[in-house]
Amino acid sequence: MRDRIFRRIVLRAYDERCAITGLKLINRGGRAEVSAAHIRPVEANGPDVVNNGIALSGTAHWMFDRGLISLSDDLGILISRQVNDPDSVHGFINKSRRAIPPRRQVERPHPHFLQWHRENCFKQ
Repeated sequence: MRDRIFRRIVLRAYDERCAITGLKLINRGGRAEVSAAHIRPVEANGPDVVNNGIALSGTAHWMFDRGLISLSDDLGILISRQVNDPDSVHGFINKSRRAIPPRRQVERPHPHFLQWHRENCFKQ
């Protein structure tokens, strides 16, 4: 139950669009092909609140969870030096090189959670 509510509030905040790629893909059943990722995972005491969430496509979610991408406090997309194909990753992310934030400031990723991700997950 908790996961569905978190997913709903995060995807609504991001208009069902991946913050990294900018893609908004809806399947034939009307469901968004994007997931609600925790910036600071629940296992690391991350809360189920919208500003600890980010909408990500499958590949972006995988890369984020493994520390291959992260976000600066101003939502610049950081790419790890450990990425084996940086040119493809640069082509994969949106052209602004910044995460596409929710419109409402209160729903945007909190710098505290972003800092935690950079310090504990991101592979410089």
